[in-house]
Amino acid sequence: MKRGIWLIIRTDLRESFRSKWFLVYSLVFCSLIALFFASGVTESRVQGFSGLGRLLLLFMQTSIVVLPIFILLSSVRTIVQERDNNVLEYLLSFPISLKSYYFGRFIGRFIVVALPIVLALILSLMWGIINGADTPYALFCYYILLLLSLIINFLGFGFFISSCVKTQEIALGIAFFLWLLLLAFIDILLIGILSQGLREPDIVFAISLANPLQVFRIGAILLFDPELTVMGPAAYFILDSFGKTFFLFYAVFYPAFFGTVFMLLGFAAFKRKDLV
Repeated sequence: MKRGIWLIIRTDLRESFRSKWFLVYSLVFCSLIALFFASGVTESRVQGFSGLGRLLLLFMQTSIVVLPIFILLSSVRTIVQERDNNVLEYLLSFPISLKSYYFGRFIGRFIVVALPIVLALILSLMWGIINGADTPYALFCYYILLLLSLIINFLGFGFFISSCVKTQEIALGIAFFLWLLLLAFIDILLIGILSQGLREPDIVFAISLANPLQVFRIGAILLFDPELTVMGPAAYFILDSFGKTFFLFYAVFYPAFFGTVFMLLGFAAFKRKDLV
């Protein structure tokens, strides 16, 4: 089985590195880092945030919007597209198990998505060190873990969708709907629910913390703002219920766990559906 997984991983990597979407995806995140440096972000100070730490915070906040949709668009068509093009039938004609194919695709896509982001952050770290900027190494490592957790989360969503749908158009439609729904539940819909006079705001806060994007966002902010002043009343619920240390762990563990569950559900659906 290991040989089959490695074969699928290599195939996925070769295909992805030759594709235009990977080039665009890499340029987007590398350009973000370059743009932040060019705009003088590391040299300014806002609310006590300065140096490379402020650049990392801005990068994380931008990733909340950009990263999920890139991951979904690159993963929701993985299985359904190969089924439509008869590539899946061809691959499975070799001595490769369904488990090797599915998890090989997942691991390969994880490497492809994570590699440009990690390289961009490492380049920013090297640039900051060369230019004498403040270098928060612990923050840097934690943010990489947060990003990897978010990647696993949305790859799990993408592979689950791709395993369940019949056409690429439906897969893309569900992906866009999911992305917009999770973004809306960061603030807009929750504010609307609270404005209706809900008597138990803790329920709204709990719903918010079930959203992996919101958890990612709070985890990124918490190291800079231990009191979560930008969160308003929700800060009391979060800090009283979790505490800073536990929430930092939760922000890394929960999205990865949630994505793993959906990835396994996708594999269960993949085994039961017609493969060709």
